Amino acid sequence: MNRTTTRKGMIVFIWTMIFALSASLSFAQTARTIKGQVIDEKDLQPIPGAIVKIKGTTTGTATDNEGNFSIEAKNGDVLLISFLGYNERSVTIGASNSYNIKLSNESKSLEEVVVIGYGVQKKKLVTGANMQVKGDDLHKQSTTNALQALQGQAAGVQITSVSGQPGDPLSVIIRGKGTVGSVSPLYVVDGVQTGDISYLNPADIESVDILKDAASAAIYGSQSANGVVLVTTKSGKVGQKAQITFDAYFGQQSLAKKAQLLNASEYATLMNEAAFNSGKAPYFSNGDISQMGAGTDWLGEMFVDQAPTSNYSFGANGGSEFSSYSASLAYTNQQGIVGGKDLSNYERYSIRLNSDHKLYKNIITLGENVTFSYVNNNGIGTGGQYNNTLRGAFATSPFVPMYDENGEFYDNSLSTWNNGEANPYAQMYYNNQNRNNNQRLLGNIYLGAEPIKGLRFRTSVGLDYASFEGRSFNPIYKLSIYSFNNASRVFQSMNKGQSLTWDNQLSYNFKLNNNHAFEVMAGTSSFQSSGSGLNAGNSDLIFDDLNHAWLTNATNRSNASAIGFGGSAYSPEKRMSYFGRLTYNYKEKYMINTTLRGDGSSRFAEGHRWGFFPSVSAGWVASNEDFMKNSSWLNFFKLRASWGQVGNQNIAPYLYLSPISFANTNYIFGSEEGQLVPGSFPSQLGNPNLKWETSEQTNIGFDANVLNNKLTINADFYIKKTKDWLIAAPVIASTGFSTMMINGGDVKNSGVELALTYKDRAGQFGYSIGVNGAYNKNEVGQIPTADGIVHGSTNSLYANSGEFYRAQNGYAMGYFWGLKTDGVFQTAEEATAYQHNGKRIQPDAVAGDVKYVDRNNDGQINDQDKTMIGNPNPDFTFGITLGADFKGFDFSLQASGVAGNDLVQSWRDQSSSKGNYSAAMLDRWHGEGSSNSLPRLTEDNRNWTTFSDLYVHKGDYLKINNVTLGYDFSHLTKNSYLSKLRFYFSVLNLYTFTSYNGMDPEIGYSDSFASGIDLGYYPRPRTIMFGANIKF
Repeated sequence: MNRTTTRKGMIVFIWTMIFALSASLSFAQTARTIKGQVIDEKDLQPIPGAIVKIKGTTTGTATDNEGNFSIEAKNGDVLLISFLGYNERSVTIGASNSYNIKLSNESKSLEEVVVIGYGVQKKKLVTGANMQVKGDDLHKQSTTNALQALQGQAAGVQITSVSGQPGDPLSVIIRGKGTVGSVSPLYVVDGVQTGDISYLNPADIESVDILKDAASAAIYGSQSANGVVLVTTKSGKVGQKAQITFDAYFGQQSLAKKAQLLNASEYATLMNEAAFNSGKAPYFSNGDISQMGAGTDWLGEMFVDQAPTSNYSFGANGGSEFSSYSASLAYTNQQGIVGGKDLSNYERYSIRLNSDHKLYKNIITLGENVTFSYVNNNGIGTGGQYNNTLRGAFATSPFVPMYDENGEFYDNSLSTWNNGEANPYAQMYYNNQNRNNNQRLLGNIYLGAEPIKGLRFRTSVGLDYASFEGRSFNPIYKLSIYSFNNASRVFQSMNKGQSLTWDNQLSYNFKLNNNHAFEVMAGTSSFQSSGSGLNAGNSDLIFDDLNHAWLTNATNRSNASAIGFGGSAYSPEKRMSYFGRLTYNYKEKYMINTTLRGDGSSRFAEGHRWGFFPSVSAGWVASNEDFMKNSSWLNFFKLRASWGQVGNQNIAPYLYLSPISFANTNYIFGSEEGQLVPGSFPSQLGNPNLKWETSEQTNIGFDANVLNNKLTINADFYIKKTKDWLIAAPVIASTGFSTMMINGGDVKNSGVELALTYKDRAGQFGYSIGVNGAYNKNEVGQIPTADGIVHGSTNSLYANSGEFYRAQNGYAMGYFWGLKTDGVFQTAEEATAYQHNGKRIQPDAVAGDVKYVDRNNDGQINDQDKTMIGNPNPDFTFGITLGADFKGFDFSLQASGVAGNDLVQSWRDQSSSKGNYSAAMLDRWHGEGSSNSLPRLTEDNRNWTTFSDLYVHKGDYLKINNVTLGYDFSHLTKNSYLSKLRFYFSVLNLYTFTSYNGMDPEIGYSDSFASGIDLGYYPRPRTIMFGANIKF
């Protein structure tokens, strides 16, 4: 830890006056000036920012940059000296006027408390698989999203960017996928349950605690099957002197790696070759090709260089004897590297206020935690093939110019080559003119009481409120015979939603014979959510631009059917919960923890609404045994074991009913035309027997500190089985429906996690090395459908593409399903010789075509030969963290990666014969011996229209997420009020080690329950930034 970057501040004026008045009244007759220095007991280095306070008073001060202090005190006064991470020490004032005080930091991490469900617990007494990341470690990553800063810092937690567009979410998977539905964990911010934490400024976070095993998460019951992420925002401390902080950074973003596509001459050569292989004459002569040059580099046109990003954050915190506070104000802006600010931009304003007040001699506690954010953003499409703006740049030929002779976007309608393709940049510009804003208010108000020591009651009301307003504009344009818009259009939408939570807890902590420590806690929680939304669209704007994109500006002169509108209330949801916990330890040596939660949910029918989720865990601190206390190398060792059950209810409401729909149900009865009779029909086949998904997990692990607490080791082995999936199962056609929701199917995730951290100091040089890794095996069990399969979607990779992923008994979740290949036929004779019982297996294959594996040996290639050809789930996830500090300098490096997973790359629409190709196709087969991996080109794309392992690529990578070098100038200044003046230089996403030929192997985009699908991925940018951290 770099103590020159620790807390110290400037006293707010009012508290200065109070302290001064108190001191003058108390010491007017006998007080004198006491001076001293506070140093580290081990390395004798000064500790700046240590709090020195006179016991029983509000009089206090803080040490300066050299650890020195000065305070007015009298004989007999007791000085209390404290600093974060050190044991508090008391010194009684005697005859001396000068004191040299040493603070000890032995086993400091073990005495720290970590956040658990509905409470806190000493780290050394935790019996579940929890891990904590300090907010300072997240803040150092200089990211706009706290989850991105968490990458690589938590073993067993896979965090992946869904896209590199500013403001887009991240995918978080804890200990493997456990369901075909949502795999996102539950987020709890200051006790309030929510769906994401993207609204938070990372500088506002005190800590993030991740509950990975079921025993830790079971206290949250039905919401915690995918794990729980507890976020605690910063708060002041009682008796803490006021601190003012200012943090800022400014950076420039650029594309880290561009995908390589064919230029014009290369493209023309391959088009000739595809035509020749299809029995046609070449399109272009050699002379034509030689004069083409490079043509338009569409990927180069889509990206901008030096897109700025910045963040500015002010904070204040402190406290008196009975109250504490923490507040912040922050602004964040990040422009996108695709299209720039006008097309991809994220801007966030955030305000936070936390305070805590103790009343009636500390019997009553009252406080609140409130965060408000206001976000302006606009963006391009980053979804599937029909909502992926960047995808067009991969497929458009380099023949299409950017501009015409008048400087306007080129209209390709009259092209003699392909008048159906259009300028992808112009399409991005015309079809992504939008502006959106989101407001988010999340927080709680709480009241606590401790009428007798150890007996505590707490009640809190939490609110998660969100509102959204968006509008978009489509101008008139024509870019090709298929890409045009004949009337300007405007769309507007708005919605709002809120959830209310009321929690009540009663706990009692007590000891028997001073050796047996108990905590009993019982509580209730009620939850309800509701909301509504509306949207409308119209055409023919009077003023054709985004600034005037309002419904009142539309006249609808040309097409009455262009008017569209809708609006509805969100389906309300209610839950009622009861929970309890019993914790026991004997001399902090033997621990046991049990929890039970019962949840009732409105999403299920009566008789199936309640689910009960128990857990039990135990721990043994072996290092506290007499036979291990004298160990010279083992400072701490704790063995842990846990078992628990948690639930999942992430389905749409009312699936147990068969709602009646009146939409589009007009009928004609009799012989008279035009007399429509309204009707109705059931819109879904209800299943009143639906119940919770249940995840059961067993965990065994240990925590150890060795080598004089320099090396920390955390290890876990787990088996997690999720059963009774909520899935849409096919039903017979005579019902009038295609599917019905049922419970069925299970998956087992089993794995090992290991985290090692080594910290040491050599004089003034401090360093740390952290390595963590996890292995996870994912295997689907029994699925109660006729074929034992949950089928993946179709029409996802390109127009009219088939199924390419599925969940199936005995395989990994969302595995890639297709044909295996065995190279390329080099000659016609080789293609003819590929036979079964004298019959050709691929009768239409010729030299250069791909050779498919006849897995079932029946002499033909069909769906029966398809099998697992790739797994999007990584076998290994890992992270590396390095840190060092020396005389004000600090250095850090953070990296993360995965291994053992596969990606699917589909940049080209195989229904088209004239789309551009990846530069990898330069290594295609074009004659005997030229390639045995990529087949020949044809205009019907016959080697690519059946999904095979040609689409599958290795997804292993190691990414250097952040490298930072900083220097704290505060020790060079003489200002006692300035405790930190740090400037730093950082590079984010510095380099990625990978064999993948796409722009970024970190692909979080998923299609239902399959992930790792590259349809033209918006990559994370590389950012070079400068920043400052100032603390008063």
